[in-house]
Amino acid sequence: MNKSTQRSAVAIIGGSSIGTGWAIVFAVGGHDVRVFDSDPERLADARQEVLNRLDGLEEFGLMSGTSGESADRISYVNNIGSAVEGAGHVQECISEDMLAKQKLFSELDMIAPTDAVLASSSSFLSASTFAADLPGRSRTLVLHPANPPYLLRIVEVVPAPFTSPEVVDRTARLLEGLDMSCVRLGSEIEGFAYNRLQGALLREAYCLVRDGILSVGDIDRLVRDALGLRWSVIGPFETSDLNTRGGIEAHAQRMGPAYSRMGQERGQHDPWTKELVAEVTAARRKVLPIEGWLQRGNERDRALMALLRARRQDPDLATCIDD
Repeated sequence: MNKSTQRSAVAIIGGSSIGTGWAIVFAVGGHDVRVFDSDPERLADARQEVLNRLDGLEEFGLMSGTSGESADRISYVNNIGSAVEGAGHVQECISEDMLAKQKLFSELDMIAPTDAVLASSSSFLSASTFAADLPGRSRTLVLHPANPPYLLRIVEVVPAPFTSPEVVDRTARLLEGLDMSCVRLGSEIEGFAYNRLQGALLREAYCLVRDGILSVGDIDRLVRDALGLRWSVIGPFETSDLNTRGGIEAHAQRMGPAYSRMGQERGQHDPWTKELVAEVTAARRKVLPIEGWLQRGNERDRALMALLRARRQDPDLATCIDD
């Protein structure tokens, strides 16, 4: 299999919002992209959506070159064979339907170049559920992006047990060359990591609305103006580490029992054991020795100050927040 990350052609199968998002990522990264959809109206809409989003990226200085140069790298086809011809990477972006994915990947395995990676953008379905019986199953995997991928530039790389390690490495190199951050999962799990984290928050949010604790709008404000703002500069483990003097181990000792009770209230019993806390603490201390705790907290604060200043100064951000 070709081990290079040369700017080979990329096929996007499905003109959905994720499909157009991936098309932008690859085109801005210098690849020739072919977007396939069997619906002519969706294909026409996809073209316009791509143009609008590329113009926005150029306006905000978030791309090299011009929007027109990237747009010229993308073609729109209604023949799947034309889409995959000569492609080094095929990105499936159809609906979350296992049978439809099984049928499509069976076809792709037959018609795509034998050295092309076949990747799914699935949000919940693992490659084992739709590609296990394929002759070329070793070149299949899931690449689950945050949406929209041209702005939230991170992707979960989820191989099946049968996925070739070389395919995983090759694909990660390809994505990293597009300024995408890759998070490799150690094994397949329903919903992967992104949706499990997101789902945990959403489950509690729905419960708080159901129980009359908070309105939908107030929950959105809590996340937007507090949790989400903070998590835009540091993640939840670093947040806990910096929020408690003594670091994340002290946080777990003080807050762990309360979080355990909250989980049990919702029927979930996953206590933070001493062994688990020790593992997380060791990972944090490797990144940030406790001696650097105060300085890192100051760095967090300055990053938040910059974001808050941008909110106040940028009319687009102010309008979004007011809405």
